[in-house]
Amino acid sequence: MKKKYALLASLTVVSGLAACSGNGENKDNQSQESKGKQELKLMSISDIPTLDTSLATDMVAFNVMNQTMEGLYVLDDKDKAKPDVAEGAPEKSKDGRTWTVKLRKDAKWSNGEPVTANDFVYSWRRTLTPETGAEYAYIMYDLKNAEDINLGKKKPDELGVKALDDHTLQIELNTNVPYFQELLAFGTFLPQNQKFVEKQGKNFGIKADTALYNGPFVLSEWNVEKNYVLEPNKNYWDKDKVKLKKVNYEVIKDQQTAANLYSTGALDVVQLAAEQVNKYKNEKGFDAQLEARTYFIRFNQDKVPELKNKNLRLALAKSIDKESYVKNLLNNGSKATDVLTPSEFVTGPDGKDYVDGVKSPLNYDKAEAKKLYEQAKKELGKDQFNFEYLTYDQDTAKKDAEYVKEQIETNLPGVTLNIKQQPFKQKLSLESKQNFEMSFGRWGADYPDPMTYVDMFLTDGPNNETGWSNKEFDQKVKDAKGALLSDPQQRWNTLQEAESLLLNDAAIAPIYQSGMARLVNPKLKNMVVHKFAGDTSLKEAYMEE
Repeated sequence: MKKKYALLASLTVVSGLAACSGNGENKDNQSQESKGKQELKLMSISDIPTLDTSLATDMVAFNVMNQTMEGLYVLDDKDKAKPDVAEGAPEKSKDGRTWTVKLRKDAKWSNGEPVTANDFVYSWRRTLTPETGAEYAYIMYDLKNAEDINLGKKKPDELGVKALDDHTLQIELNTNVPYFQELLAFGTFLPQNQKFVEKQGKNFGIKADTALYNGPFVLSEWNVEKNYVLEPNKNYWDKDKVKLKKVNYEVIKDQQTAANLYSTGALDVVQLAAEQVNKYKNEKGFDAQLEARTYFIRFNQDKVPELKNKNLRLALAKSIDKESYVKNLLNNGSKATDVLTPSEFVTGPDGKDYVDGVKSPLNYDKAEAKKLYEQAKKELGKDQFNFEYLTYDQDTAKKDAEYVKEQIETNLPGVTLNIKQQPFKQKLSLESKQNFEMSFGRWGADYPDPMTYVDMFLTDGPNNETGWSNKEFDQKVKDAKGALLSDPQQRWNTLQEAESLLLNDAAIAPIYQSGMARLVNPKLKNMVVHKFAGDTSLKEAYMEE
């Protein structure tokens, strides 16, 4: 989320610095005492579900992993891949399918052991092994044999990755993927130390001391649902660039509490709720930006027979006044959307915004929604519908859900929504098991290509939690992943057509593209926030004295 996009708080984290001072001290003494401490306080709206890089699926975990672990490449301040554990750019074969990557020899784990090519081989094989149950395994399907391994058709040692020696990694791809180097910066591609992982067993990644780190920081403390703490990694190869001495994340779910802490100097960056924006918008450090992330409603067609009816899904999607939603409930730079992929995210070979070519019927239209609803009632032979509506447990989530409930129940008489709030980790679990009826969810980009959104809804895709299936859609996505890679414009058009199919079927109901209104202490410098990959970097961040 670079380009001054909103901080990763919507992904789940916002950050800031707290001044440490005692009662009775004058300002000069406080200033002298704080000099050189470089202690940063952050706010997280939920706890870390896991630090197992094979199992992590959420932005809380990815953000922490991005501070404590590093892969072959990381993203620079322009969202381009730059070497990290890799010494330089990969050496590629003529067809672009075989990459040879040299690893730096001074990269170490926090226990002092070297990071080797075998750590990547082990990690990637483990992620793709069916027994691991990695939801993000599909993101590795560009690797040779990866999909077959994940489906149990081939063995993990047949994966297209090989350690030629301790510091040389060979990668074989199915096709010449244009964004693969940036994709290697994503958390699922991080290395793992086999000896450490196997020693921890089921406890790997669930406590501060059951994870191993090779990034700028280590997780030194982790108190569940309360706070977690980062401190510099003494064995990090580039430790001289790390300025912060301590980073404390407090789990705070109430935004008014966070704003109060900011006002007293206990937090330096906070995400603002809609009702807070007008109060704080003239303060120094106020910022409101659009993010590369969209929010939408999933319809579970597998669990709820009524939601297999296209007209009912269309009616539900078109019955919500999204413009009013973002203006009155959010008021933070978000904008209503009728599509899945965010605007201002990526442009095509023609230089146009990707979403300009996506066609969607899912605009707010109360009259049309009622007409579709009447058709659905006739087709289903009933006029009363009761759906559970799953959402988050943050302080604003209930109010947001009540708005959706009021809109649907008012515009579609006979439909009842029962709101079910769940903590973040439990909500993710319910969705992954398809144990919901309607669910309010979000998706942020993992890499700089529309595919990061569109392929979620492949029939056999691990993130298609709706039960929706469309053979034409599947074929278009598969063509865009393979045969059309050599024709960028046709590939772009095909992805737009695929997304249009998804939306014309109302497999989901897009609501808004998120923005973030926040207050940022002007003293916080050099924190990089990226558009995608759930990535912020505190590596070179510091507080100006």
